[in-house]
Amino acid sequence: MTNVVPLGPVATPHPGEPHTAGGLSGRLNQLRAGVLGANDGIVSTAALVVGVAATTASTGAILAAGMAGAVAGAVSMALGEYVSVSTQRDTERSLLAYERLELEQFPERELEELTALYEAKGLTPRTARQVALELTAKDAFAAHADAELHIDPDALTSPWQAAVASAISFALGAALPLLAILLPPPGTRIPIAFVAVVLALTVTGAVSARLGSAGVVRAVSRLVAGGALAMAVTFGIGQLVSTLAG
Repeated sequence: MTNVVPLGPVATPHPGEPHTAGGLSGRLNQLRAGVLGANDGIVSTAALVVGVAATTASTGAILAAGMAGAVAGAVSMALGEYVSVSTQRDTERSLLAYERLELEQFPERELEELTALYEAKGLTPRTARQVALELTAKDAFAAHADAELHIDPDALTSPWQAAVASAISFALGAALPLLAILLPPPGTRIPIAFVAVVLALTVTGAVSARLGSAGVVRAVSRLVAGGALAMAVTFGIGQLVSTLAG
């Protein structure tokens, strides 16, 4: 789950000083939350049910543990994503509000700032000035939100969309290892679940790499190794507990 650092008041820059903030489109944010949720659902539920299956062959016990883990994980992911994205949205709103205030109080300085930003992008001073003047005349606030903050005021991130996407994807991810360990006969449950989880993590790892423009092989290797390690550890703990209890 995403770690969240509570924010205090947004620091106020000096008039005319550029300030930046990252912004993600709603669609990309949902995809990111969805892929992360699916990965977490697969790994955490697989580790849980493999650990339980190492201690008992009872289908009811495995099902109960898996369902409890899936529900708890989905709720936890949704809550974490909601808080995280809400914090990001509050930051974006604060930056936009301060930008609007600067435009009202220091319009000339803001015009110079916008001109400098376009010069930094490679335009000549004369062209940059003309572009800044035309954009300011059309919509100064939108121009500064785009050039300075890289934020679209009309497309701020949605915490509810991210939370729902994260919860649904976690539940879908959790369903795969749960079915993979419940459907086969008791003697083949764990190896079949292991193979199914590795294949699923290969797919989600490749998707994650594509979304982040990262190397597919490295991303898949990390994810598969982490999932395999999690299952191995919980299986070992389950076997140990079963031996000590017996």
